Amino acid sequence: MRASPLARSLFAVYVLLVVYASLYPLSGWSDQGLSAFAYLAAPPPRYVTAFDVVANLVGYLPYGFFCVLALYPRVRGRCALAAAALSGAALSMVMEAAQSFLPTRVPSNLDVACNVAGTLVGAALGMRLAAWLLDEGPLKRLRERAFLPGHPADLGLVLLALWLFTQLNPAMLLFGAGDLRGLVSAPGGASHPAALFISIEALTTAANLIAVALLTSVIAAPGQRIRLIVVALLVCALAVRTVAFAILVRAEHVLDWLTPGAAQGLAFGLIGAFAALSLPRTGRLVLAAVLLMAATVLVNLAPSNPYLAVTLGEWQPGRFLNFNGLTRLVTSAWPFVALAYLIWLAARRPREAD
Repeated sequence: MRASPLARSLFAVYVLLVVYASLYPLSGWSDQGLSAFAYLAAPPPRYVTAFDVVANLVGYLPYGFFCVLALYPRVRGRCALAAAALSGAALSMVMEAAQSFLPTRVPSNLDVACNVAGTLVGAALGMRLAAWLLDEGPLKRLRERAFLPGHPADLGLVLLALWLFTQLNPAMLLFGAGDLRGLVSAPGGASHPAALFISIEALTTAANLIAVALLTSVIAAPGQRIRLIVVALLVCALAVRTVAFAILVRAEHVLDWLTPGAAQGLAFGLIGAFAALSLPRTGRLVLAAVLLMAATVLVNLAPSNPYLAVTLGEWQPGRFLNFNGLTRLVTSAWPFVALAYLIWLAARRPREAD
């Protein structure tokens, strides 16, 4: 039995996401005149909501889960549980200490306790499922049968997982990652007719869908039913999108993401993806890169979404502020990371000739 590079990659990515979410919005750093770890000896917070407790538990549950999977099979059982708990506690305490220098964040010993509890729950779950997932389970068999072996394909799968994560951002166009305007300036601009937005959203959705389908195809194992895999990935993305609107916005807006432009983009994108999958490997890599950059340009030039104006006007990030900041970061960076990955793949010697 060998360690899983995919599990280790997922664990590393999740640690980075935890760090960013813990320190968001990463501005206003100042010395408050107290020890960074003074919160450990402070009395528990007077006002605690159930949401805060659950959020801290859930936030570190994947940490413990991925930590145990990353350590498997070299470290197992109680040793893996202890390693996950200790490292989770250390990460949580350091993040809370760093929050002492952020005026918008309040470090809390209760948060650390909840984070450690979440880590333990995730680690316990990981201990039960590690062998099933990484040795003989259906996910292991699916990974070996459907995708190429090796670290490059694992990195591609991590990218696809992050692409699914971007669908949790209700403010973006469907599949419209790469919007940098919110990071450098406030969105705004002149009004435009809705017809213009329909065209831009349709092109953006279609281009990104084709690019993701092509990225999936270059890491798929030979002889696989790529079109079926693409459809399954698309269904997962739309399900995540729907859940995001139901939870982060309101249940009555659950399908508001399906605007006229999005519907057209899905139809044309799926047709275009099926056609583009017949291209040779080099052609797929080049076309995916071109479409990603074209879609990113469109996203950054697109006017405000008139179909979601009312829905997003009612959207109050509130308690989800840190989570929304995290999704915005991943959404903004994803196409550029994907482009670098495609270039790296193109520079490598292909396993099979075109």
